[in-house]
This record gives sequence, C-alpha cells and structure tokens, in this order.
Amino acid sequence: MSRTLKADLHVHTDGSYDCHTPVEDVVEAAVEAELDVLAVTDHDAIEMSYEAAELVADYDIVGVVGVEVSTSKGHILALGVEERPPAGEPVDKTVERVRSQGGVAVLPHPFQRLRHGAGAVRDVDAVESYNSRLLTGFANWRAHRFARRHGLPEVGGSDAHIAAMVGQTHTEIEAERDADAVLEAIRDGHTEVYGRRTPFAHTFQQFATKAPARVKRDLLSFFS
Repeated sequence: MSRTLKADLHVHTDGSYDCHTPVEDVVEAAVEAELDVLAVTDHDAIEMSYEAAELVADYDIVGVVGVEVSTSKGHILALGVEERPPAGEPVDKTVERVRSQGGVAVLPHPFQRLRHGAGAVRDVDAVESYNSRLLTGFANWRAHRFARRHGLPEVGGSDAHIAAMVGQTHTEIEAERDADAVLEAIRDGHTEVYGRRTPFAHTFQQFATKAPARVKRDLLSFFS
C-alpha cells in the first residue's frame, strides 16, 4: 500500500571532495529530520551512498543509492543506480546510462551555472525545482517554471554538505516503502516539493570548510 514518504534526494558526505561530514552524522540527521527516504549523492563517488543505504535500514528509512555525476555540460543526479556513471561524458549519454541501470536521472539546480547546473535539459526524468542553497530563489523559480512548461516531475533536495542541512528541503512521494517504488513514483510525478532556505549560519559553516577560491565562487553562485 502506498503512503506519503518524506524524502531528501540530494545529500553529501565526506565521500564528496567538497564535504567533510561523516556518513554516520548524515544518517543521524536523517533520523532527526524524520525522513522516510534518503539518497546520498556524492560528487562522482558512490561508495558512501551504499554505506548510507545500509545504515538507514536500521531506522526503517529507505536508502536510495545515488551519485551526483559531473557531465560535460553540468551535474546530473543518478538515483537508483548500481554503478557510478563515468564523469565527463555528454549529459544525454549519462542519462542513458542511468536509465539502463533502472535509475532515475534528475536535473539538479539547473540554472545555477556557477554550481555546474546543466541548464535547460529536457530529456531527464525529473527536475530539482527547489534546492535549499539559495539567496534570491530566482534559480529555483526558473527550475520550477521549466519543469511545469515541459511536463517534468519535480523534486526538492537540501544539497546538504553539513549534517544540520539534511531535510531542509524535502520531497513528499506517494509510494510504497521500497526503493524501486520510490523511483517509479518519481518517474510518474507523484511528488510534492517542500522547500526551506538553508539558514545563513549553516551556509557559512559550509563555506568555512572550503578553500577561499571555492568560497568566492559559491558566494557568487547564490546570487544567480
């Protein structure tokens, strides 16, 4: 029987080059946020996502294995894959690889180009129309409008790089409590997005873990 599941589909751990949060802290934060579904999507790395999926099972949370893939055009979230798609390939090839594994290809922060948004890519399974890392919200508004215009399902993600950000934005999904059912519900558009801006204190905590050049670049990206 399907039910409404609370999901954060875009979370990072220290498996990402720009994050220092242990997977155990992410799992603890997911429990505290009362999530039903968690997808760890590290940059071009999948190992911690497998570990997270195993750990959250002890808390009756559905773990969806995923990765944020760096394509030649920008980032793609690969959800429900068994292997990490190679980085650097064209976005259409990456989407093809994700689907061939039975996964869902999501377009994250598409109009935040300084954060490697891929832009107006139509051939995807869903669009991340709300990303918590924002100042003005204009890029999220563009993503929402793009998804609606082209009839694409919408999801939201915290894009958490510190544990306190997990669950800041979530997607409510009508599905059975099972990873495959969650993926199918996303494809079918049985989703509702609930977004909250990441508090500035958490934003600057995250920036503090990065090199100065990345801080400058990310600060500029928030105004996109």
